[in-house]
Amino acid sequence: MGLVRRARRINRVLAETYPDAHCELDFDNAFQLLVATILSAQTTDKRVNMVTPELFATYPTAADLAAANPEDVERIIQSTGFFRAKTKSIMGMAHALVERYSGEVPPKLKELVTLPGVGRKTANVVLGNAFGVPGITVDTHFQRLSRRFGWTTETDPVKIEAEIGTLVQKSEWTDLSQRLIWHGRRRCHARRPACGACPVAPLCPSYGEGPTDPKVAAKLVRSEAEALDAQ
Repeated sequence: MGLVRRARRINRVLAETYPDAHCELDFDNAFQLLVATILSAQTTDKRVNMVTPELFATYPTAADLAAANPEDVERIIQSTGFFRAKTKSIMGMAHALVERYSGEVPPKLKELVTLPGVGRKTANVVLGNAFGVPGITVDTHFQRLSRRFGWTTETDPVKIEAEIGTLVQKSEWTDLSQRLIWHGRRRCHARRPACGACPVAPLCPSYGEGPTDPKVAAKLVRSEAEALDAQ
């Protein structure tokens, strides 16, 4: 089967398996999603969602966050890990939004990636989920699964993004990203993927990396709550 055809079939199967796949960070607007995505580095979405209600209530706008006392921000986000570096990033990002964009999040990749703490992955999360602009989010799950599916042999996220972008329709980029992230958190784990309980097993060239016995594999499938705890 041709690579493009197989990639699109896998995407369709994942769409049927995870019809509700979405960004699992809680947000009400682009600014909140940008902050939450920066905070999500090296921690779980569940942990981020535990600290952002207080953070957003205290600092609802970029101007509010830019004018904050760093120690107060550090206290709120401490449990997410690397809290001093993250405080510097989100406050620096907020300053840049105020100074360059009147406090508003720009809806363009080339502008987003100039903000402190914002790379292509973060920018594509915001573009796809807050602005409806198609983007491929190459996080650790996306990297692992795209290689297991035989879609790429690259390890550089920018090259992976470009290569996968040629396989799947642009309109599907954001949804594909969410589906791979959901699949990676629920079944296609870094260690012991649940191959015997995988809906794309017949299409996957890496089938057999994990247990193929259905009963054994079923025990490896994470529930919704367990998946939210996965990085």
